[in-house]
Amino acid sequence: MPVEILMPALSPTMEEGTLAKWLVKEGDAITSGMVIAEIETDKATMEFEAVDEGVMGKLLIAEGSEGVKVNTPIAVLLEEGESASDIGTPKAAPAKAEAAKPEAEAPKAEAPKAAPAAAAGDGQRVFASPLARRIAKDKGLDLSAIAGSGPRGRIVKADVEGATATPKASAPAAAAPAPAAAAPAKAAMPTGADANTVMKMFEGRAYEEVKLDGMRKTVAARLTEAKQTIPHFYLRRSVELDALMAFREQLNGQLASRGVKLSVNDFIIKASAMALQKVPDANAVWAGDRILRLKPSDLAVAVAVDGGLFTPVIKDAHLKSLSALSAEMKDLAGRARNRKLAPHEYVGGSFAISNLGMFGIENFDAVINPPHGSILAVGAGIKKPVVKADGTIGVANVMSMTLSVDHRVIDGALGAEFLSAIIENLENPLAMLA
Repeated sequence: MPVEILMPALSPTMEEGTLAKWLVKEGDAITSGMVIAEIETDKATMEFEAVDEGVMGKLLIAEGSEGVKVNTPIAVLLEEGESASDIGTPKAAPAKAEAAKPEAEAPKAEAPKAAPAAAAGDGQRVFASPLARRIAKDKGLDLSAIAGSGPRGRIVKADVEGATATPKASAPAAAAPAPAAAAPAKAAMPTGADANTVMKMFEGRAYEEVKLDGMRKTVAARLTEAKQTIPHFYLRRSVELDALMAFREQLNGQLASRGVKLSVNDFIIKASAMALQKVPDANAVWAGDRILRLKPSDLAVAVAVDGGLFTPVIKDAHLKSLSALSAEMKDLAGRARNRKLAPHEYVGGSFAISNLGMFGIENFDAVINPPHGSILAVGAGIKKPVVKADGTIGVANVMSMTLSVDHRVIDGALGAEFLSAIIENLENPLAMLA
């Protein structure tokens, strides 16, 4: 039976995407692992690989279609011995396509199923591709004991090739589960005026309408969610940078032969990673109805790109040297600007850093990126008069920092302890190498 190829979820936050380009055409032979399309997610353009083998029977979604929902059928793959006449009426349609005009009703053809299904011993259906079923039958495999890696958990060729035969477990039929209680309706989040209302306010005035791409839509949705659902509070401190600047200049002189040049941001990453280890209760995220405390220091660092931003994550930052952090950050930032990051490279972390000091911003308040427990806003280092320890007046490089904190995860005293640990590391940079 023809197999539907579904719009994949290529990132954890993806709900819909743009089918940017087909790399195959109808009638082409398709092999497992073959790149068949390019899909624009909310963050990047990703290659989409086939998981089954066969012949491309029909492309259901045209190139350039926007707003295609995840798990929408986008193409139909024909198995051996099948032809285009075996394809039923497709159920797919781009989410943003205009509604078709009503027509006279015609008899409905049976739509192709996502995959053939077998009944497991407990009465649950097991979905598997025809090729996977044939291999499983030849090897004597129990499909109900194999976890599928295809769309919606479907068992595909790769899942059965490396599996070994196991005896089928006989289990009594499970009682039918009781119907789930209806979940209480959520209160609708407040929204601003719609486009038509706003445009009426500017009738007669010249303006340009800017179409939102996937990244800008995601940024708008997530940060609106953050400000509406996260109880932010803010902690502000200043840090004197003279010792750090002198130490950085010394290190860069010694590392010049290796082509390494450390930035102030590299020291901030290292200082924050060590502070998360010193104050482990602050190394936490909000998980709906509980708090998750992380063991490693995984930090996200905001990188500005055209039309939005990425927050690539440096994992195990507390275990890495300053030069290693610098090299990794340069690599991640470069690929972020070219939109070449894989989803696993910008998902995770418990804490983020947003540095606008290079733009001359003295201080600002950053918005927490859920599920993170906090984010550090870093301003510019500016020469200011300061009162020294002996009571005299002097001049020092001073940088403002604001820690935005999710009060569900981190209380005031804990947030203050965490920010103090970051500043202590920055004002005593040599200790970070111990």
